[in-house]
Parts: sequence; structure tokens; C-alpha cells
Amino acid sequence: MKVIIIGGGAGGLSCAARLRRLDDKAEITVLEKSGEVSIANCGLPYFIGGVIAQREKMQVAPTSVLTNLFNITLKTNCAVTEIIPGEKKVKTADDSVYAYDKLVIATGAAPIVPAVEGLGKLPYFTLKRLSDADAIKAFIAEKKARRAVVIGGGFIGVETAENLRHSGLEVTLADMAPHILAPLDDDMVLQAEREMQDNGVALCLNDGLKGFDEGGAILSSGKRIAADFAVLALGVQPETAVAQQAGVHTDSRGAILTDDFMRTNLPDIYACGDNIAVKDFVSGERRTIALAGPANRQGRLIADHIAGASYPYTATQGSGAVKIFGLTAAFTGNNERQLAWAQIPFHKMIINAASHAGYYPDAKDLMLKVLYDDSGKILGAQAVGGEGADKRIDVIATIMRLNGTTEDLRDAELCYAPPYSGAKDPVNLIGMAIENIRGGLVSPWFGTDFSDMLVLDVRPAEMYAAEHIAGAINIPAGQLRQRLHELPKDKAIMVHCVKGYTSYVAARILRQNGFDNVFSYAGGWKQYKHLKG
Repeated sequence: MKVIIIGGGAGGLSCAARLRRLDDKAEITVLEKSGEVSIANCGLPYFIGGVIAQREKMQVAPTSVLTNLFNITLKTNCAVTEIIPGEKKVKTADDSVYAYDKLVIATGAAPIVPAVEGLGKLPYFTLKRLSDADAIKAFIAEKKARRAVVIGGGFIGVETAENLRHSGLEVTLADMAPHILAPLDDDMVLQAEREMQDNGVALCLNDGLKGFDEGGAILSSGKRIAADFAVLALGVQPETAVAQQAGVHTDSRGAILTDDFMRTNLPDIYACGDNIAVKDFVSGERRTIALAGPANRQGRLIADHIAGASYPYTATQGSGAVKIFGLTAAFTGNNERQLAWAQIPFHKMIINAASHAGYYPDAKDLMLKVLYDDSGKILGAQAVGGEGADKRIDVIATIMRLNGTTEDLRDAELCYAPPYSGAKDPVNLIGMAIENIRGGLVSPWFGTDFSDMLVLDVRPAEMYAAEHIAGAINIPAGQLRQRLHELPKDKAIMVHCVKGYTSYVAARILRQNGFDNVFSYAGGWKQYKHLKG
């Protein structure tokens, strides 16, 4: 059996290696248009910043392993120019022809380079290949560059901005969106933006790229950012032109459409990776989600299917994490914007917790958010913190994958020791908080609008004296039962404490003493301060 794989990235080589383990007689050929295969693309920003010091570390699997141990024929600098499904052949730029029994299209996606005025007047780079990182490092060294502008606030943009700062450059990040890191909701991303600014990255948000001149970038507002070079991190576009010319079906963005076994509409042709439209685990909608983990799973599934196994790809959750200097942001499933776009009704809860037991040294703040529906089905989750954010989202992502509910968050039995967690892990705590809401024990409040409400601050008096919400009254929680007569029963009361737990207790006291219109502020004063800055 002859198997041709177009593309030497995560999906393509995952497929090749798995297929070899299943079939030692198959003829497996990988055609890669660049000179690089099996590169740790996700690590490129850290190579630029010197966090990964050795260039050879960026090669996930050495070519010798792929060719000798796995007996894979690798053809680099070999661009496929035509797929001929009727003849089961592909042609390459050097006029070579390769026959196949099975074809896998794993061409990935290309960085978007916008057609703006002055493009090329300022040196610019994209970041997809190791050669791109080499070029950026060489430019900085040779030109003694001091200032950089990064266009785009996604994963690559944020990570590149951080690592250029590590290299000692003045860095500005610009994006047309109002916030960086689109997977995070507005109430979760503010901490990440402040972390970037606190570490010397200037942010120009809600201001798209208009063009370039010899000295920098020009934004839509007319603002000019002085820079020696630019890094374009505006997202990616599926590389599927050859596939489309062959008759492979794609969506409106050019992403290949596959069935649950990663088969295209053409016989014996599969596709995987950043060039396909996957089924969203939450909404069921087809969309592109460019992540290495799903690409590897898709490649493995194709190999199994070619070798005779048959199990479906069970959609993509979009689980991910990103480092922002001293913070980690992690997420899974859909955020509020995606749910609203898909017209999926949802509820939310936010807590502020500690990364491990508070009495053990160096516990870090952890903000955790879960989106769920009336039945308790988990629709998405986000976490931002100094440590442990990825750990909590991994747990929630796994519970989601197994079709668990918010009750399972409450009941999850997780590892505990003081250096690692509290006896009630933040995952348990948010599950408990949600079940309290679903059980009618408490009503949460979000945001910073308290119109027509009485704001009741139940923190200690000294905290209230130091800083408080304008118009709030202070009754420390321990005094509340004795001072109920000071509160009106004909007015909505919003109770807040430091993190959200004591306000929940206070709300229960009020509710059981004839106060019917009571809300507990989700996340407490810490969350309010995040929102207000």
C-alpha cells in the first residue's frame, strides 16, 4: 500500500509514525514544501527569546529517526502542485509524479499577511517555521534592533511580544480587537493585559493596522508606532488551494470539510490539522481551531482508519493555555461570545481562589470561570493565575469530554496536599458554587453596575475604610445578624466580600431572615478590582 502525506507538520507526521507502527510494509512518503519537518512550531517564540537556547531542541523528531526507525521517505522542498484523484497521483513542482493508494492532506495553514499600504517599507516577519525565528534573531543581532511592533494579540502575538521583551527590546502590541487572547472573555482577560503592561509591553487595542512607513506602523486611528521591524501575528489561513483545485470540498474560509473519520468527499483522500474545519465540541458548528493536540489526534485516527480500525473523531474542544510573563491563562470549550453567536443559552460563575492551601507559603491568586446551561452541562471554562490555571482547566476539560456536569466538578476527587491544592480544590469550589445557584440557595451578581441596589460590604471595617465601592455601606459579616434592622427589605441588596464566600454566607443569612431580593457578588472585591482596574 502506497500512502502519500502532503505536509510534514504535527498532523502529517503523527499519521506517518502511527501508520508505520501498524503496518511495517506500507510505503509511506511525506512531501513537504519547506525544508523543515517535525518542528516544534509552538516553541518558536521561546527560541526567539532565548528561553530555548539550543536550536536542535526545536526538532521534535530528528530526520534520522523518521527515515531509519520509521522507514518514512521524506521529500523536503517538494511542493505539491496538483492532485489528480482520477489517477490517484500527485505532481510536484519539480515535475515528479507520485502514485498513491491513500492520500493525506496535512498542509496546515499560512500566516495572514494583509495587503496594507506601505507593506515592505518596514521590515516584517511572520512566525511559522524555524527559519522565520532564525531570521528574526539574525535581524535583531545584525541591525541592533531596539524596537519591535507585534500586530495581533493571539497566542503567537502575545508569546512573541513577551519573548522580544526578554531579548531586551521595546515592544508594542497592536490589535483591532478590544482585548488580546480571543478565547478569554472580557472579564477574564484584563489581568493578562495588565501583566503585559506591567512587564513593559505597550498595548494599542481597538486599533487595527492601516499600514507601514520606514520608521514604524500606522494604525487605523492615525497613531504611529515607531519600530525597527514588525512581527505579523494576525492569524492563519488554511493552505488548501491544491486540494480545492482537485475538487475537495471546503467551507467559506477554504478549510477542508471531512467526515467523522477525517475523509474528504473524494475517495481515499483524508485531511487533518490546521487546514480542516472541525466540529466544535460544544456548539456542533464547523470551524477552524488551529491547535497541535487535535492535529496529532486527527493524524493518528487517519492512520488507524487506513490500517482497518474505525472510530470517529469526537470533535474539538479548543483547550489551550498561554504564558503571559508570570501568569498562565487556560481555557476549554466556548466563551460567552461564541455561545451568544451560536444562540446557546448559558449561565456563568466566577470564583477567586488560591492555587494551593492558603497556609502553605507562596499561594497565588487563581481566577476561575465556568459557563454552563440549565441542566448543568459544562459549556466552557477559563482560568487565569500565577500557577495551577492549566491544571484546573485540564480537569474541567476532561469532565466535559466525558459529558460530565457541574455536579461532577463539585464531586471530583482530586489530588490534595498543601503545596498543590486545598482540601477543596478550586474545581470543587466552583462546582459547589454553581450547585448552590442551581439549587436556589443564592443568586450571583456580575459586573460593576449596581443601579437601584444597596451595596452591602461585609468585609472587616479596616478593609472598607481603606477602599470601597462608592455608596456602599459596611456591616462586617460577624455583626450582620445583630444589625439586620439597618437594612431595607424593599430594596435589592448586593453583598460583597473579598473573594465571594463570605458574601454567600451573608446572603444566606439575609435570605433566611426575610430579605428576598439578595445577590452575592461573584468573585468578590478581587473580581471588582479586576474589572475596574
